[in-house]
Amino acid sequence: MNLNQLSDRVFVCGQVQPDDMSALAAQGFGTVICNRPDGEDFNQPTAQAVQKSVEEAGMAFFFVPFNPAQPDPEMVPKFADAINRAGEGKILAYCRSGNRSSRLWAAVSQ
Repeated sequence: MNLNQLSDRVFVCGQVQPDDMSALAAQGFGTVICNRPDGEDFNQPTAQAVQKSVEEAGMAFFFVPFNPAQPDPEMVPKFADAINRAGEGKILAYCRSGNRSSRLWAAVSQ
């Protein structure tokens, strides 16, 4: 997993797997935000499967899917809300490559 740091607390990356969550929690992450809609790729784990592992690892989970083909005007405020509601620890936002998550962070951090 290639983590890119965007701020002192916020990191982005490409698709995560449910079995990555214990290691992320051990690295100080407290929140995971999924920006990838379910069903983009055949072998992609569902947000629900990732959420289960996130919560089992003691972290918070937010599902804010970003589909560029069908933009949602509430997407940026929902992402900002997830950032604001994040508990202690680092925040990881992910999508397929990390690009959409980076764009959302740029939109809320201005």
